[in-house]
Amino acid sequence: MKRFGDIPIRQKLVAIIMVTSTMTFLFTGIVFLFYEFIPSRQGILQPDWQKIVERSGQYALIGLLVLFVSFIIAFFLSSKLQEIISRPISHLAEIVGIISSKKNYAIRADIDNDDELGLLVTQFNEMLAQIQKRDRKIQAAHDELEKRVAERTEDLQGEINERKQTEIALRESRERYALAMRGANDGLWDWDLLKNTLYFSPRWKTMLGYKEEEIGEDPDEWFKLIHPQEREALVRAIMGHIDGSIPQFEQEHRMRHSDGSYRWMLSRGLAVRDLSGKSTRMAGSQSDITARRLAEDQLYHHSLHDKLTALPNRALLLERIGRAISRSKRRKDDLFAVLYLNLDRFKVVNDSLGHDIGDELLIAVARRLEKALRTQDTVARISGDEFAVLLDELGNMADASRLTHRIQEELKQPFNLHNQEVFMTASIGTVFSSIQFENPEDLLRDADTAMYRAKHIGPGQCQIFNLGMHEKTMKLLGLESDLRKALLQKELRLLYQPIISLTSGEIIGFEALIRWIHPKRGMVNPVDFIPLAEDTGLIIPIGAWVIQEACRQISAWQKAFPREKALKMTVNLSGKQFARADLIPKVDLILRETQPEPGSIGFEITESVIMENTKDVTSMLKQLQARGIRLYLDDFGTGYSSLSYLHRFPIDVLKIDRSFVNRLGQRGKQTDIIQAIITLGHSQGISIVAEGIETAAQLEHLKSLHCEYGQGYLFSKPTDEKGIEVLLSSRLQAQNAELSHETKKSHLPLETSS
Repeated sequence: MKRFGDIPIRQKLVAIIMVTSTMTFLFTGIVFLFYEFIPSRQGILQPDWQKIVERSGQYALIGLLVLFVSFIIAFFLSSKLQEIISRPISHLAEIVGIISSKKNYAIRADIDNDDELGLLVTQFNEMLAQIQKRDRKIQAAHDELEKRVAERTEDLQGEINERKQTEIALRESRERYALAMRGANDGLWDWDLLKNTLYFSPRWKTMLGYKEEEIGEDPDEWFKLIHPQEREALVRAIMGHIDGSIPQFEQEHRMRHSDGSYRWMLSRGLAVRDLSGKSTRMAGSQSDITARRLAEDQLYHHSLHDKLTALPNRALLLERIGRAISRSKRRKDDLFAVLYLNLDRFKVVNDSLGHDIGDELLIAVARRLEKALRTQDTVARISGDEFAVLLDELGNMADASRLTHRIQEELKQPFNLHNQEVFMTASIGTVFSSIQFENPEDLLRDADTAMYRAKHIGPGQCQIFNLGMHEKTMKLLGLESDLRKALLQKELRLLYQPIISLTSGEIIGFEALIRWIHPKRGMVNPVDFIPLAEDTGLIIPIGAWVIQEACRQISAWQKAFPREKALKMTVNLSGKQFARADLIPKVDLILRETQPEPGSIGFEITESVIMENTKDVTSMLKQLQARGIRLYLDDFGTGYSSLSYLHRFPIDVLKIDRSFVNRLGQRGKQTDIIQAIITLGHSQGISIVAEGIETAAQLEHLKSLHCEYGQGYLFSKPTDEKGIEVLLSSRLQAQNAELSHETKKSHLPLETSS
């Protein structure tokens, strides 16, 4: 049975109206009966049952009518009440049901009343709006959370995969490391910084001549073996890396061997740090670089010293003159002088007694010059029989005169060479720092000018440079004018010197050498006009012409002699050319126009060029190499020392200077130097060409040292285009004859046994 509260509102209203109508009807009937049964006059109850029955029938009819009308009114009122109250409430109930089942907070109750029910609906809609807004925020937060969870899941998966790859790579790395360590020749060390114990591998100990038990785990076992002069720097470098101020530890130093000698070592190491950045461990390796350092030191020394006399060379002298110029600018009363000496009639000694005696004379002159000078002075051999002296810290010009006189007196004493007395004098030119100079080369040049004036006067004379000496300058100006005309009038020529394979004897290429056919002076040596071209900037158009002509010529020979496509042509580049930004575009244009075989062109540059600006030079070299141009380092070992930088430059070929080759085998030193150069070059994957080969003995020496290529008068002098074509034609004929001979042999009938 339903409770009253569970009955719908409409049925409740109908029931209430019907009950009310029935009760009203009964109450009215009772009242009428009361008045009928109690007469008003008598005041007592005197029932008239007949009348009552009649009246009752009337009242019953009236009551039924009233009851029917009440039912009609109740039904009408209930319909209206349902429209006013029940239907909105049902609408609200329906919306609540939709919201509850579908979670659709966008739906709204559509009731437009101004009564309490309308207010209720308005508040209900606002509540839905707030719920919808919060639901959106919750949904957005939920979506963001799901997105972050997905991203984090993906990141975690990536980290897991990366960790797996790292573990695989680490395992492979450990395997490679173990294999490399077994094959390496380096010693290893591992320093536990927390325990302050240092492990040394057996190889580390044996490379210093110690047994396993002779060196413990105390770090002092290492530091006490380091050379005292380098110990502080090494410790400072290690501590700097440990505290993080130095990114990587790498130091070259000497260590004491068990035999008491010192060996050069290269120590490298890397620190391991905890999460706070504190170093907890440091490990590294030690390599024995003694042979390399000795070779470098030897070559460095020879790069700044004359190989014959052991005197400083031009480069070292210019460096010291430069320091003197800087000092004189700071101290105005500082005075120094530069002397330029040329031995008189030295050529006569060479021609009459031989080059060996001439070399001994040069060595003896060097010792006499050292004897005549003070400790602060510098005497250098410039070239051949020319020397230069820096007289430093002079009190006055008279001091220079006294030292010059002492030099002349020393040289006047006879030289006893192989029981042969030789008398020698020198022409000396002097320039003082009182004439303002900016460049060391200027002093040397002006001292040279004064020396030539002294030589013109006569042997054993001395001249002091003054600003009135313009004769040479005027000649140079005239030569410059002629050189400009020579370029326009095509007076310049190229000669070609063959480059030979020392193993096969075959021609593998040529070096293009420029010559000037002056209409009045005849053949002008490059030494006389190339420096002038450098100073005036004419080297740029001249150099471009040389590249163009050399490329054209090798291309023509390659076409005329198809079997010679492998022939190469090298061209000398000056520092001025190399410093210009338009070098690469010009080279590209020339290569397109002349079309030589790829890889057949080479450029020769000197050490001084690549050492002036290593960054720009390296970029330029790489661009040239990318175009198939081979790069030659010319006159190696005679200028600056680029040994420690050689691996930075993309050099293909080293050319050993003729000064080394000329004295090859005389006293053993030259062989060691050339061997060091060849070994250094081969270790870098660089080929070697020896210049100035003039004797068969020199050739055999170079072969024994595994030098691949060479050039010099032993093979051929520089030759013009026609001479080279004759050489190539004869070579072609020889090849054809050999081929024909081989062909005939292949067609001979086979011998049969009897």
